[in-house]
Amino acid sequence: MKTLNSKVYRLENLIEHQDGSVVSREVISKKTGTVSIFAFDKGEGLSEHTAPFDALVICLDGVVQVTIEGHPYRLNNGDMIIMPAGKPHALKAEEKLKMLLVMIRT
Repeated sequence: MKTLNSKVYRLENLIEHQDGSVVSREVISKKTGTVSIFAFDKGEGLSEHTAPFDALVICLDGVVQVTIEGHPYRLNNGDMIIMPAGKPHALKAEEKLKMLLVMIRT
């Protein structure tokens, strides 16, 4: 997907929930990093994995449990957390969720 044009966007309106699914959309994609918006149905998530670079999660709407190195963190609307590079992490939506993910490669 190409980068969005310069205009005002309402983040939550850039993506819609789908029953039983996790949906994502890139907002910006550059060699140095990406910004993506996700919509999770209740109970959906991303299994434990690692990434070679830091990632910032911002909860836009809903509740998500983010687990980093086995430690659970609960994020509500407006909360954010950094998932450090190389550390195992997972996410699970406790209710329908929309979140922004910023990954910095350099």
